[in-house]
Amino acid sequence: MIEIPVGLQPELVPLYWLIGTWEGTGMVEYSVDGELREHPFRQRVTFRHVDLPYLEYRSNVWLLDEDSDESSPLTAETGFWRLARTHNDGDVGPGFLPPTAEPSLRNAEDVETLRNAEDGFDLEVSIAHPTGVAEQYYGMIRGPRIDLATNGVLRSENAKDYQAATRMYGLVNNQMFWLWNIKALGQELATHASAQLSRVAEDATAGTQADSTTTNLDEN
Repeated sequence: MIEIPVGLQPELVPLYWLIGTWEGTGMVEYSVDGELREHPFRQRVTFRHVDLPYLEYRSNVWLLDEDSDESSPLTAETGFWRLARTHNDGDVGPGFLPPTAEPSLRNAEDVETLRNAEDGFDLEVSIAHPTGVAEQYYGMIRGPRIDLATNGVLRSENAKDYQAATRMYGLVNNQMFWLWNIKALGQELATHASAQLSRVAEDATAGTQADSTTTNLDEN
């Protein structure tokens, strides 16, 4: 059983373990012109919900000085995570057009109809970077594991070469582990970054303002 806050959108239940703020360290490693570049970094990731059927995502990264405790801002990401399903009259859009019908997923039982043949839920994730790159990922969440792969990458005319990516997230002993592989700079898909993050206790219920209850969707 998972404890979830009252008022959480039903289709966010499979994503519930992500909600909150996570911090930790990781390593960038990628070959550039035949030279492997490695840099330690610190990361803060926040997933929050605003009573709508998606999670807002924010990641901030600081480059760590290996010879001291000092760090300097490096980059950020922002985006949205939601279950992949066909949108209908119960959803907003296109643009600011409001829904003209009741939501099609009203409770945990309705969400169960989205469970796929692999006993998980299809997932879509949009992530934008300040470097002129926007990624659209598709994948699956199955309990404490998430696997994503880009379905499309949009680059500005000034952005560096970046073609595709995969990401994996996992929850192990209340720690978030993630791995990012990229296809960039004329190279094939290869490991780019990974990190281990711990939940920040005071933000463990970020994005919620209600007491909690339980649901019949389990973690596995």
